[in-house]
Amino acid sequence: MMKAFSLLLSLFFALQFSAQSTTIREAVKGTQYGAGVSDDITFDVYSPDRVIKALESKDSLKNIVIQADVTAVCTKKGCWMTLQNTQNKTVFVKMKDYAFFVPQDMVGKKVLIHGDVTKKVTSVAELRHYAEDAKKSKQEIEAISEPKTEYRVLATGIKVI
Repeated sequence: MMKAFSLLLSLFFALQFSAQSTTIREAVKGTQYGAGVSDDITFDVYSPDRVIKALESKDSLKNIVIQADVTAVCTKKGCWMTLQNTQNKTVFVKMKDYAFFVPQDMVGKKVLIHGDVTKKVTSVAELRHYAEDAKKSKQEIEAISEPKTEYRVLATGIKVI
């Protein structure tokens, strides 16, 4: 009986600790995700529009900081988000090595993102997958019929400002 109780107690604590390690903090000013973004930014801070312009003549931008407003977030895990820009382009953020996630209440928040950016053509299948994650309607998902050029940010850290 004591052995069963000890086993049950151990299982309870193991589940408690594992549940706590996956908790994503609320997106409030100053909250950092991943490696975060240093308060002592020595980088030139880019806007999404500036990123798009820079990638007209380059394949990638390395080790930059982007300041932007978040327009969408993966509703399942917070494993991706998109950034507002005036070019009507998709600036898509994924977390490096799938190492961290952001909360779904990031939409409308201003953030700093540290990472690398590349221009990528995204397949119809992948676009439909992201539309499903964003809980788009079946009609909206089926309407996706062509690949799309996107600007992909591989984030190492994000800070809500």
